[in-house]
Parts: sequence; C-alpha cells; structure tokens
Amino acid sequence: MTKTYAGGCACGAIRYETSSEPIFENHCQCRDCQKRSGTGHGSYLTFPRRADVTITGEPNTWRVAGDSGNEKVHAFCPTCGTPVYLTSVAMPELIAVPATSLDDPGQFNPQVVTYTIRGHGWDTINSSLQKFERMPPG
Repeated sequence: MTKTYAGGCACGAIRYETSSEPIFENHCQCRDCQKRSGTGHGSYLTFPRRADVTITGEPNTWRVAGDSGNEKVHAFCPTCGTPVYLTSVAMPELIAVPATSLDDPGQFNPQVVTYTIRGHGWDTINSSLQKFERMPPG
C-alpha cells in the first residue's frame, strides 16, 4: 500500500499531496529556518521530484540566499502566510515541505540535524540524531 503525504496551509487555500517517499528528513538550525519558524529550527521532508507533488492553490514566493549561498525559493499562502514548501535554484527538482504543514505531522521521521553551527543551547533536539555543522555531503 502506497503512503500519501498531504498537507497545506492553515486556512486551506494551498494544498499539496504526493505518494513519493521523502529522500531526506531533517531539522535545520540555519538562521533562515529560525526566522521563518519563529523558533530555533525548521523541520522538513524533502521529496526527489517536484513534478510528483500535486499543489493546488496559488502560493506567493520569495527568495533568499541560504547559509550555503544557494538561492532558496520559499512558497507561502498569500491569505494566512503559512509556509507550504521550498525549492532551490541549484536543485530545482527537489521540493521540501515543513513537517508541521503535514495533515499528519507524525509522518515526519527526522534523520539528521543540519546547520548546528547556528544552533542555540535552548533549542534542544533529539540527541540521538546525527548532527552536521552545515549541510551533509552528497
């Protein structure tokens, strides 16, 4: 049986769905994720092919250079402001969704913590997860 990942914004105007399996699930402590989340990190599921994710509704986007220097494109609901997905100019096929935007956030299974170099002592994350000062290679 195929697992479906579905979610969207707080008001329901933007929805996404995919039957793809995530290729990367992480907590990210970069400053951009901290500012977007309003806390010490963001939590994401990354899927391998943007074309396999169905998105309904019309999000707005904004761009920012991440800690890596790569430009990220953030999509959010123009009505409620909820972040719904992000892509990277350097890897346009990939699409990441915030774990908290899932209809079932329990589907999130974090594998690593990235950008710990930007982390804060007050933002404690499961100590058994592998940690990387920046993005892991490969």
